[in-house]
Amino acid sequence: MDRTGSGAAGTIRRLLRMRETGLILIILVLFIAMSFASPYFLTWNNMRAMAMAFAVEGIVVVGMTILLISGGIDLSVGSVTALAMVIAGLLFLNGVDPWIASAMAIAACTAIGAGMGFFVTRVGLHHFIVSLAVMVIARGLCLLGTGGRPIGLYTLPPEFKFIGQGSIGVIPVVIVIFVVVVLVFDFLLRRTTMFRKVFYTGSNEKAAAYSGIRTKKVVFLTTTLCSGLCGVAGIIYMARFGSAQPTFGIGMELNVIAAAVIGGASLSGGTGTILGAILGTILLSVVSSSLALLDVSVYWQDIIRGSILLSAVTIDHYINKRRG
Repeated sequence: MDRTGSGAAGTIRRLLRMRETGLILIILVLFIAMSFASPYFLTWNNMRAMAMAFAVEGIVVVGMTILLISGGIDLSVGSVTALAMVIAGLLFLNGVDPWIASAMAIAACTAIGAGMGFFVTRVGLHHFIVSLAVMVIARGLCLLGTGGRPIGLYTLPPEFKFIGQGSIGVIPVVIVIFVVVVLVFDFLLRRTTMFRKVFYTGSNEKAAAYSGIRTKKVVFLTTTLCSGLCGVAGIIYMARFGSAQPTFGIGMELNVIAAAVIGGASLSGGTGTILGAILGTILLSVVSSSLALLDVSVYWQDIIRGSILLSAVTIDHYINKRRG
């Protein structure tokens, strides 16, 4: 009996030390506080809107988290997501089947990620510089291809719009896709040898290389994966809104990085979980929804989100400092 009690107490202590447990508690506190602050917060429409908002961005967060764990970073995620919408939209308007157009757009985004991976692993440039350049280039391509104007895609077939606007019972298809992506990559990151190498590479790339891990291949694949998931998110956004918007995703990189870091992914690489990153995404979505319902100025919302990011990075810095 003593052993059982001790084991239970140890389990509780471990749970309390987990970053995910802290995030869950913070989210619950926010839910309780907002249920008193606004009668509209716990309504079905608001819960559905929040879930739809964080689900698609959450797909990008999954890719960013894996990339951060490997020691990389991608500032181009918002621009690449918008580019996927623009490529698929323009192809559709030129007579290409929307599914084929979408597959081509995702392939193009994946190729962009492969290009970034090449410059990082072969040329030797830093992720920050490469992704910053791609962010500007991809946004320029969006504006060039559309003339800076949104593309209306009113003739998209209903079966295609279903992936962005439809529901299975009461659950939006977007949520279903999001959950599938999260479960698949969470399993891969926890259980497969290939994805365990991502942690080793991010923790100490030189040591990992000496142990026989092809670290450049790992970095190349994680960079490619991140952009590929941006392509998937862009297609879902296009189906959801029925349009391709060249200015979409401006500032997305800040939200995505903030969510991953809040969830425990380190900017130094080597640590992070998909669950933590998704909880970080949910937390930011709850904060954004709460600020909107409380009629807080959009300028203050930007300041608050920026402060949350700064706080998360500061906490990450001190955690890494203590480990070092």
